Amino acid sequence: MKLTWICDLDVTIGWQGVSVMMNIVAPAKESLFSGNRLASRAGAVCARRLIVAVHDAAPVFEAETETLNALAERITGRPPAMLVVPDHWKGGAIRQGDAFARRLRDWADRGAEIVLHGWSHRDEARHERRADRFRARHMTAGEGEFLGLSTEEARDRLTRGRDLLEDIIGQPVRAFVAPAWLYGEGARAALGECGFALAEDHMRVWNPATGQWLAGGPVISWASRSPGRIASSLLFARAAPILLARQELVRIALHPGDAHVPSLMRSIERTLTHFAQRRETVRYADL
Repeated sequence: MKLTWICDLDVTIGWQGVSVMMNIVAPAKESLFSGNRLASRAGAVCARRLIVAVHDAAPVFEAETETLNALAERITGRPPAMLVVPDHWKGGAIRQGDAFARRLRDWADRGAEIVLHGWSHRDEARHERRADRFRARHMTAGEGEFLGLSTEEARDRLTRGRDLLEDIIGQPVRAFVAPAWLYGEGARAALGECGFALAEDHMRVWNPATGQWLAGGPVISWASRSPGRIASSLLFARAAPILLARQELVRIALHPGDAHVPSLMRSIERTLTHFAQRRETVRYADL
């Protein structure tokens, strides 16, 4: 029997910089990342697509955002999605009419998809559930802002953030991605109430209003916080062309810290080039 891989190993490597050997192989006739059902069957012909997103776009990271944006556009031929934080760590607010707001408007006018990415990107919640405490501590460095919010607080931040970005770019903002891809129950409920058409986490893209599954599969991202995380994310990126070859959609996420590590930038350029040559680069709105 022909065997292929399962996501547990790769996701752990890509997100956390830790190698966890589990569920490495599975029968090829069963496709992956399908939630409670199979997304496709082996041998099925799928339109292969690519989404590239620059995370944490904010005034404090303007230089890094410009660098990553330019790299992605040069390789893919179109602007990446820009995941914008309105007030990064409550010390870098975007204000209507300021220089960064004008830059956002310029990106949007040139075709970049503007996505709301939290409000402050800072987790200040008290987590009651053990699983949430684990995720807050081990899956991010205090940045899982929407993991512990009540529905009311999440709704307020979603509404304020969307209103601000729409005022700045003069276009609807329909997509939301939680900081660190972490959502609590309150955030999920508020997303549905607020009418966002799209959200994503590490493993899937879905419509919060209807619950419709839009795409599945792990995000390729790089980690720059420690040598171990750098090494493991480089390993995952090197393996991704093989591991994700059959995925209908590949998502690549770039972060400001990546721009300061030459080995990560070389890996990003190599990975973008590989997938851009073999896939159509699309927007979230195209899903």
